[in-house]
Amino acid sequence: MNKHLAVVAVGGNALIAHEEKNSIPDQYRAVEQSVISIVDMIEAGWDVVLTHGNGPQVGFILRRSELAASEVAPVPLDYAVGDTQGAIGYMFQKALHNQLAIRGINKPVVAIVTQTLVDASDPAFNAPSKPVGAFLDHATALQRQHTLGWTIAEDAGRGWRRTVASPLPKEIVELATIKNLLAQGCIVIACGGGGIPVIRDANQQISGIEAVIDKDLASALLAEQLAADLLLIPTGVDQVAINFGTPNQRWLNELDLE
Repeated sequence: MNKHLAVVAVGGNALIAHEEKNSIPDQYRAVEQSVISIVDMIEAGWDVVLTHGNGPQVGFILRRSELAASEVAPVPLDYAVGDTQGAIGYMFQKALHNQLAIRGINKPVVAIVTQTLVDASDPAFNAPSKPVGAFLDHATALQRQHTLGWTIAEDAGRGWRRTVASPLPKEIVELATIKNLLAQGCIVIACGGGGIPVIRDANQQISGIEAVIDKDLASALLAEQLAADLLLIPTGVDQVAINFGTPNQRWLNELDLE
């Protein structure tokens, strides 16, 4: 049987079943449930690369950093993304290993810290629009803007938040390594949170940049570069809709390229 490759992109919010259940053990239980279907695919003969979101989890790290600001140095955003790749990757790695063992499937699982190249001249850097971190009152947000150089915006009437750029992903830096791991029969966890955003200079040196990459766009790029047969984006709703959550909501059963 010819193997088929699927890139499965799990959202960071999928790890938090209820807002009041956001502890690490709660998130791990959600991961345990989510990998059951993924291992079903593996058992059916699919090779799988798993990607994941990290929106709530990055928010938790930034909030902890803010609360501990008088004691320890703050965590830069690109490092916070790296932190979530390690923690969430560990959750999926452990849960996949255990579910595979239950079914008697002997396949290695590898979580890889992944960097995603963006263009330093991307227009998104001129108009930071992606909210991150905690909700703040206006006075505190203005103080952070003045002292830390933040861009801030009001978020849905719930308070003020820091906003950062969300540039388009251009290249998965660890692509060759991911391909090699797949060729060796590994299940690969990669591109967590869209990947750690990096830029490359004229001397081919890369450096992190404070931004957030859309997880689904990075997953689509990875799927394209791997020539995957399937890009699967599980969601918490029944199907895709336009005008979602409004009286004019309409489910979409099929889409064409137009």
